[in-house]
Amino acid sequence: MSGIAILGAGAFGTALAVVHAVEGRRVTLWGRDPAAMRAMAETRTNPRLPGVTLPDGLDCVSGLGTVQGARALLLAVPAQQTGDFLRAHGAALPAAPVVLCAKGIDARDHRLQTEIAAAVLPEARLAALTGPGFADEIARGLPSALTLACADPALGHELQETLSVRRLRLYLTDDVVGAQLGGALKNVIAIACGMVEGARLGHSARAALMTRGFAEMTRLAVALGARAETLAGLCGLGDLSLTCNSAQSRNFALGTALGAGATRPGGTVEGVATARAACQLAARHGVEMPIAEAVANVLDASWTLSQAMDALLSRPLREE
Repeated sequence: MSGIAILGAGAFGTALAVVHAVEGRRVTLWGRDPAAMRAMAETRTNPRLPGVTLPDGLDCVSGLGTVQGARALLLAVPAQQTGDFLRAHGAALPAAPVVLCAKGIDARDHRLQTEIAAAVLPEARLAALTGPGFADEIARGLPSALTLACADPALGHELQETLSVRRLRLYLTDDVVGAQLGGALKNVIAIACGMVEGARLGHSARAALMTRGFAEMTRLAVALGARAETLAGLCGLGDLSLTCNSAQSRNFALGTALGAGATRPGGTVEGVATARAACQLAARHGVEMPIAEAVANVLDASWTLSQAMDALLSRPLREE
């Protein structure tokens, strides 16, 4: 395989383009805004990644016709836009493997990213890329490791070889459901941990939320057919550790703002839609997710932060 096209010129999509282009590969980065993509091509910068220079081998485009020669497509549009993007543009894409890079559960029908893609593009060969990686650090060449999930072993190994570079190491799993749920659900727990930070409830409370939140993530994943050990890897525990402890995480930053009494900041925060979707999915499968429920209720303005804390602390005592 050679020739990579990345669809979605946000911070993460651009970071993936940069880290591959730095290795001397020809990479095409597609964005929907022609003016923005022309500006990126001319200035060799993306405002979402300040201080990062786009390498010469990275082509910034706004026409999907330019990705026809690609042998691998990395879809990095926001999770809630995946279905709309594929329905609008799927017919124009080349017959290449599609790697889903967004982390989220669809708010409308509770499907994972690969499930959405499979419904729109039934003949497509699919994989998912997830795990602990901040866009800024990946783009600057700092060492990172992610999870590549693919049900087809041969395709998975091929993509693993293609998409791994010196400073970005990919670990392969065939547990596509577990890998995607880990990446989606940790955003919800990160919002909760941010609320703790913003309200100054202490490190002990954050550690408790992370630990019990991880238990919730694992329960739902197993109920949906995933393996518990998948959640203990990069795509679950690893991503949870990163996202719940850094202001670079938009989900953690949102929670911090809400915990401090500020208004919700703008921009895409994947955990917002996923919180309620996760709760509805859990209810369908008889899984308890009290932390996710508390986050969803605060985001919906059904509960105050104080009410959410009281609800969690008043739950019946139980064995761990």
